Amino acid sequence: MSARVDPRDTGAAGAAVAARVLELVRERSTAAEAEVVVRTGTSALTRFANSFIHQNVAEDVSHVALRVAVDGRVAATSLDGVADGAALSRLVDGAFAAAAVSPVDAGWPGLAAPAAVPAVDHWDDGTADASPDDRARGVAAFVAAAGGLVTAGALSTAALHVAFANSAGQAAAGRSTVATLDGIARTPTSDGVARASSVRFADIDAAAAAERAGHKARTAADPGDLEPGRYEVVIEPSCVTNILDFLAAYGFGGRAVEEGRSFVRLGEAQLDPSITIREDVTHPGMAGIAFDAEGTPRVPFDVVRDGVPQAILHDRRTAATAGSGARSTGNAMLGANPWGQVPASLVVLPGAVAPKDLVRGMARGILVSDFWYTRVLDPRTLVVTGLTRNGAWLVEDGRIVRPVRNLRFTQSYVEALAPGNVRAVGSDLALFPGGEGDATLVPSLHLGSWNFTGGAKG
Repeated sequence: MSARVDPRDTGAAGAAVAARVLELVRERSTAAEAEVVVRTGTSALTRFANSFIHQNVAEDVSHVALRVAVDGRVAATSLDGVADGAALSRLVDGAFAAAAVSPVDAGWPGLAAPAAVPAVDHWDDGTADASPDDRARGVAAFVAAAGGLVTAGALSTAALHVAFANSAGQAAAGRSTVATLDGIARTPTSDGVARASSVRFADIDAAAAAERAGHKARTAADPGDLEPGRYEVVIEPSCVTNILDFLAAYGFGGRAVEEGRSFVRLGEAQLDPSITIREDVTHPGMAGIAFDAEGTPRVPFDVVRDGVPQAILHDRRTAATAGSGARSTGNAMLGANPWGQVPASLVVLPGAVAPKDLVRGMARGILVSDFWYTRVLDPRTLVVTGLTRNGAWLVEDGRIVRPVRNLRFTQSYVEALAPGNVRAVGSDLALFPGGEGDATLVPSLHLGSWNFTGGAKG
């Protein structure tokens, strides 16, 4: 297979490569277990700064990952680039050589059995075919609509095909596209941010995004200090997806639970009743692939329902360890995995309150655009420290009264969503693409208390 990828390919080329790898494995050993993931596609980005395009890059993705288990000895290898016969033979030889010197893996859970994957196709030809000129026109629209403010950011497009096959008979194929605009408008004393992501490139309204970013930048200009303390907050979707990522990785991941690092207690009302979190690759606003790196289907299920944790995210290994009939939830990660189970296609169900009305519902609090540089201080309670970014405003009696300088916070993300602390859930839903073709889909939130501990410098 050539490294050059046709973005419209239905996945047949990847499936053929996966099948050939399994043939090569069988030629070496009919007793070996093997699974193959083939990822092909394109990824392109147009970056701009000081209101001018300064970088345009594109990449053809061609990645083959193989894992084999020979007499209980497990090893994985991968190949990037041209996947011709010679390269695939070297891939298989390398996997067997590594397995021969590996210790027996007592926790090897075996391969995924044949199972149907959800019938989703988060794909758009316009995104797959987007050209540098298409992206440049989007950037030009953003710059023009910023009203003379200095702008910076990037407009990207990606088209991914994934094929999976294993020696137990499971085979699956899927594809996904996503287009993302991430831009800021800037005054001498402030930045305003706007983001938009969609499976469809045509859905990205660059001019509207620039108007939002420009409005934020102008209203955030000349910010003043604010005393640290606990404040109500309205946090925009980028902040919510940050919270969700930490909850999934440190709380709902099977490895975190197994190692006693998780806060999750299934069946207890740990979060506010207004919070429902689903893993749902079938959601029409979602992007991503309907199976994981082990070939397990990603069937929709509730992670949290009405504030009550319902499920743990598992791959095959942690599901086998958990016992009690636990099964993989389709959260296996491709390749080496130091983090545990990877969240996929997570959705926080929206409420009925428009984002502007979330602000109107605050007595005295802070409207926050972004969190950044967030780090866990205590995994068990999920206390996280970080900073605000790209605009924060003091709100009194439902009205924005002035911009404030960036603030540092030290806050338990679990307590932030605890019963009684979620005042309202926004009606908006924003898509945030993640790694390996996955994404999150989240609304804005009005929270009753958030612990700001100082300014950005201390």
